[in-house]
Amino acid sequence: METLSRMPKNANLEKYGLKNVKANWNLDGETLQKLTVEKGMGTETENGTLCVNTGKFTGRSPKDRFIVKDNYTADKVWWGRINKPIDSANFNKLYDEVANYLSDTEVYVRDAYVGAAPEYRMNVRTITEYPWSNYFVKNMFIQLNDDEIENFEEEWVVLCAPGFVAKDPEASGIRAGNFSILDFTRKVALVAGSAYTGEMKKGIFSALNLILPIEKNVLPMHCSANYGQDGDTAIFFGLSGTGKTTLSADPNRKLIGDDEHGWTADNIVFNFEGGCYAKVIDLTEEKEPDIFRAIRPGALLENIVFKEGTKEVDYSDSSITQNTRVSYPINHIDNIQVPSYGDNPKNIFFLTCDAFGVLPPVSKLTPGQAAYHFISGYTAKVAGTEAGINEPVPSFSACFGEPFMPLHPTKYAEMLSKKMTEAGVNVWLLNTGWSGGPYGVGSRIKLKYTRAMISSILEGELEKVDFEQHPIFGLHMPKYCHNVPTELLDPMNTWLQKGAYISKAIQLAHSFHLNFDKFINQASDEVINGGPLIDAHQIMDNDI
Repeated sequence: METLSRMPKNANLEKYGLKNVKANWNLDGETLQKLTVEKGMGTETENGTLCVNTGKFTGRSPKDRFIVKDNYTADKVWWGRINKPIDSANFNKLYDEVANYLSDTEVYVRDAYVGAAPEYRMNVRTITEYPWSNYFVKNMFIQLNDDEIENFEEEWVVLCAPGFVAKDPEASGIRAGNFSILDFTRKVALVAGSAYTGEMKKGIFSALNLILPIEKNVLPMHCSANYGQDGDTAIFFGLSGTGKTTLSADPNRKLIGDDEHGWTADNIVFNFEGGCYAKVIDLTEEKEPDIFRAIRPGALLENIVFKEGTKEVDYSDSSITQNTRVSYPINHIDNIQVPSYGDNPKNIFFLTCDAFGVLPPVSKLTPGQAAYHFISGYTAKVAGTEAGINEPVPSFSACFGEPFMPLHPTKYAEMLSKKMTEAGVNVWLLNTGWSGGPYGVGSRIKLKYTRAMISSILEGELEKVDFEQHPIFGLHMPKYCHNVPTELLDPMNTWLQKGAYISKAIQLAHSFHLNFDKFINQASDEVINGGPLIDAHQIMDNDI
């Protein structure tokens, strides 16, 4: 068996059922890029950045995600539409089929870890069919030095075989030929039939989202985080398109990470990852300078299109997918926190792109409201983003990351509320969407105003102003914010017709209520009362 590059002492793949493989261990990025291009699996941009096409799947396939239901998971996991069960026998069968498929072939092995805080580190060995899948893991997981590689002992294994397709899915307890499965007893993330690299990243994130709360008393969070000059950490939750990556990139604060973090019992916020995985659709240097400049050798572009006759990327071209992506090591960003963790969390921001133009651009939340909005995870899809969407549609994703949360959302919300109280953290809801009317009528709130609000909060200025309560949502809106037009702070003032605003606000409030119905039996009265008013008599009593 031929091996290349840096090998650990326990360099044995037969224990995973892989027989007679040519194993490439811990190759450097240049070698992986060269192999990808030589094998016809990728090309390079004009500046030498590697580009690949992930094929049929250009995003995650949530309907094909499963968790093995066994003694460890049966009473812990929130089973249902998101966390679908598969039994151990079917998993073992699929695993053996994938292992046989990879036997007698060439594979790429990467030893790395997730969890920047040393006491919460988890070693992960990733075995991939394609060299560029391994390149992605090199970017996204935290890399080891030579001594660490030599003595590496894995805790979890990721097995990734994009070329494998299950022949009889139904008989194996799955839906289609592709699948992504977590087995918490064998500690394996099995990804097959899809080359979309995000399946590996989110598989390990999902595993941490169960392990850390249950075994380590750590709250896992789908968020970005940065660290201030005064030694305070700020946390930014938000779904795609809300500004999570953009707003956490602040020249006056150091980036801890852009997507996945843990919050420990002793108030440390640490990055799970060693890199960033950002959308690049419509990317410009003016709009996203940090991401734009990070796209250089060492980064990996997915599903982009070149301008005709050139090797220059056309970031506006969505002919392959709207979900064009780049992964890059976090050190491609200049202003980063090293190591990737910070203490003393003081402010949490929930970001929502409200395309209905109803929510205030900034509001302060009570603990009950914070838990309610955390469980809700609201944003809105605007017209044109998906086929059939002609007007704004509310979108809810529990804990701002429901597809990756194995436990019931109220478990995470309870942990968040407790940590908020213990640390004295303020929680703010920021609407980065529309004002003056819904999408198509009003206008999007200017980024400079949102940044001004965040600056005022981080500098403690909003602690000194008066607040008024929103009559329908109960949110506490500041009456003044430096460098922000005062009339913008109360969204009703920006609409031409007050009655139209009230009608739209009640409509959105009902959407919140309907979404929260599935959580209401597990939520406390304080959390339930943190939601918007939906009863007409209650609304009238608030004297709109």
